Amino acid sequence: MANEASNLEANNLTEPPDTKALRLTIDGKEREFDIDEPDLPDWIAKRAMESGGYPYPKKLKNKKYLEELDRLQVELVKLQYWLQATGNRVMALFEGRDAAGKGGTISVTRQYMNPRSARNVALPKPTEKERGEWYFQRYVAHFPTAGEFVTFDRSWYNRGVVEPVMGFCTEAEHLKFLEEAPHFERMIANEGIHFFKFWLDIGREMQLKRFHDRRHSKLKIWKFSPVDVAGMTKWDDYTEKRDTMVARTHKAYAPWVIVRANDKRRARLAAIRRILLSVPYTDRDLKAIGRQDERIIGEGVGFLQND
Repeated sequence: MANEASNLEANNLTEPPDTKALRLTIDGKEREFDIDEPDLPDWIAKRAMESGGYPYPKKLKNKKYLEELDRLQVELVKLQYWLQATGNRVMALFEGRDAAGKGGTISVTRQYMNPRSARNVALPKPTEKERGEWYFQRYVAHFPTAGEFVTFDRSWYNRGVVEPVMGFCTEAEHLKFLEEAPHFERMIANEGIHFFKFWLDIGREMQLKRFHDRRHSKLKIWKFSPVDVAGMTKWDDYTEKRDTMVARTHKAYAPWVIVRANDKRRARLAAIRRILLSVPYTDRDLKAIGRQDERIIGEGVGFLQND
C-alpha cells in the first residue's frame, strides 16, 4: 500500500475524496457508504464473509488455526535449514486488492524463520534514477541469493493492476509489461529459484469491512490511505485488469496461485501449505503439513472470484 500511497501523492491525490456521498453500485443496487461513520452498515456486515462466493460461512476457529499454524511454522524452519545447507532459493510474491491480507500472511510465514536469510521486500515509489531504468531492474536487486527465502509484499505486478487502474502508467506501458513479464519469469524459473505467485482474493463487501475496520482503529489506521478511498469506486476496473493480468501471465513455469482470502486464517494456512508441498526439503513431514483445501486454493483465471 505504501507504493500506491506514494504514487497517489505524485499524482496530486494526497487527500482522500469526500466519502460522505460515496455511492457504490453492488449487485445492481446503488449503495451509500460513509467510511467515517463509526457503525458498519448492515448490508456489509451481513454479506462480508460470503462475498465473492466464499465457500465458508464462518472463520476457521482460532484454536484449530493456531494448532495448524504451529505445525506449518515448524516445517518452515526445517525448510530454511535445508535452503541454507543446499543453497536453494525461494521467492514468493504476494499480490491482491488492498486489504486482502498480504502483509499478515507474510508475517506469519516468516514469524519463526531466521531474518538473516528470510527477508521481506516492500518497495516504496521509484526514485528518479529508478524511473529511468528497465522496469524490472529495481526488483531484481532484491532477489534471493543462495540459501535465502524472500517474500515480496507487492511486486512488479503493480503494473499489472494498480498502475493502469489508477492512471500511474500509460496503456502502452501496461501492454508492454504483460508481454514482458512471462519472459522475465521464465528466466527466474530457469535459474532454479523456487518461485511462487500468490493472488489473495477477497469479495467486495469484505474489502469494505476491512477498510472500515482500519479507518476506525487507532492501531491500524496507518494502513488506510487515500488510494484506498479513491479505489473503492473502481472495483470493476480492478477486476478487469486482474483477470487480464492472470490470463496473460499464468504459465506452467510461473503459475498464479489463487487463494480465497475472506477468512485470513484459512488463507494463511493455504499459502504456507502450497510452499511446503512444492519444495522437496529434507525431513518434510507431509502428515504435519496436511492437504490443501481445494475450496480455498486453486490456479488461474477459473478460480478467481468476480463479486
